[in-house]
Amino acid sequence: MKLLVLDDWLLLKLNDTEARDMLEIIEARYKRNSTIFCSQFDVTGWFQKIGNETIADAICDRVIHIAYTIKLEGESLRKEKRVSNLDTIPNEK
Repeated sequence: MKLLVLDDWLLLKLNDTEARDMLEIIEARYKRNSTIFCSQFDVTGWFQKIGNETIADAICDRVIHIAYTIKLEGESLRKEKRVSNLDTIPNEK
């Protein structure tokens, strides 16, 4: 797989098995294939969410130093769309 997209990356804290599995996946893809991490958390918060410090360090070492970071700011576009969609719903009587 040339591109792997991890959406909502670290929304929940990883258990030890998940952290080891992610390290294996990232290690296998390192400098071979592209991976996109979409997360609500700054990279500095990844260590706590990954859990195991050694595994977190290994994952971040393979990701952070060769990454392009795009940080989005502002309100969620989902909120904006939700409000505009409510305006188009016909009133029920």
